[in-house]
Amino acid sequence: MTFRVDCLLTTAGLPLFLVDIVLDVLAAVEFYKEGSYLCLGVLLVLLIGSSVLVQLYSWLWYSYDQFEMKTRVEESAKPGLGVLHWVQLGIYVRHVAVMETSVKSCRSDCDSQEEDTAAFLNQDLSMLRIIETFSESAPQIVLMLTVLLQDGSLEPFQVLKTIGSLSAVAYCVTTYHRCLRSFLPEKKEQSILSSLVFFTWNLLLLAARIVALALFASVFPCFIFTHFICSWLLFCYFAWWADTHFMDTVGGEWLYRATVGLIWYFDWFNVVDGKTRNWATLYHCWILLDVSVLCGLWFWKMSWDPPDFELSRRQAAVVWGAVVAGYALGLVLRIVYYTCFHPKLNKDELRGGSAKMQADEVDSPPDDDGGPVMFRSAPRTPTGPSRPPLCNKRMKKLAENFYSSSADGAEV
Repeated sequence: MTFRVDCLLTTAGLPLFLVDIVLDVLAAVEFYKEGSYLCLGVLLVLLIGSSVLVQLYSWLWYSYDQFEMKTRVEESAKPGLGVLHWVQLGIYVRHVAVMETSVKSCRSDCDSQEEDTAAFLNQDLSMLRIIETFSESAPQIVLMLTVLLQDGSLEPFQVLKTIGSLSAVAYCVTTYHRCLRSFLPEKKEQSILSSLVFFTWNLLLLAARIVALALFASVFPCFIFTHFICSWLLFCYFAWWADTHFMDTVGGEWLYRATVGLIWYFDWFNVVDGKTRNWATLYHCWILLDVSVLCGLWFWKMSWDPPDFELSRRQAAVVWGAVVAGYALGLVLRIVYYTCFHPKLNKDELRGGSAKMQADEVDSPPDDDGGPVMFRSAPRTPTGPSRPPLCNKRMKKLAENFYSSSADGAEV
């Protein structure tokens, strides 16, 4: 049941994706009419750069899978798949393919192979949406919020719109997390309450981080680029030092590490195997310090060079404290989540145990009393146990990092 809900949630992303494109075009037109050519240029760089990055990942993953198409939609688009990616339309093939498999998986007579295919495509698309979110949506929110702060036109409607945009980013992270859950036994399915807690602490952390960046950019617009480049290079170095192994080629792996550096600029993303508590603690301490410094510099600038709109020193101090407190509250809820809601599994449980156990699991359902378990994303196909189950190896690596590390008392 949870699997089908996840597929439907991802399917709903296509119309939202199209609406987002329309809003992006309207924002670009608005900047052009106002003569804000610098903001227009930054927006176009974000839109084009993010689109190229997502299409590149999509093409690389198709090539890693030997262009083995799993749906009728993909099979029909296969002759022109390269052209579609060149014209930035390849991602739509994946969206429509997920819609096709989601509809099939909701039928009462759906077989395990169709569920395998739906899970496989859903996992890839969720990862692509994470990349798109942190390469376009999050930076775009910073840009829009910066413009509003500089103009001093922060109306209630605009505040609600910003909250909605931040919620969309946190929602994307939550759906990605639910996709990783598809590698767990059914008894470890994520409840609604668990998803709400996960969404809430991600929203608080993301909102505090993005607001701090926007506050700093509103008073030091040139230095925000320096801040990003220096932070990104530092995060890329740590991604290289972590020795990630997500992509199948050397060039692809360096692209992945650069992307991880971009994601880390906004939010934590686990990429290493084993214990990660020290990594997560170091990261969040650094970001909390960075948020405090960015807001502190904004407060200092507001104190000696106040803007045209009315903002007292006391109000600026309240904003500074609220942003830092919001991030701290998000960390508290994060600890609550990993203490009370996050599944703690060892690698044998996550990977299904030894090869013999995995072979036995083909005909053995999960046992609530600790019996053998099997990945829900890779059940036995209708052709029998001799055919290997369809499993998304890319996302399985991330799931192993995400869940097995918590068994060692590590937060991820």
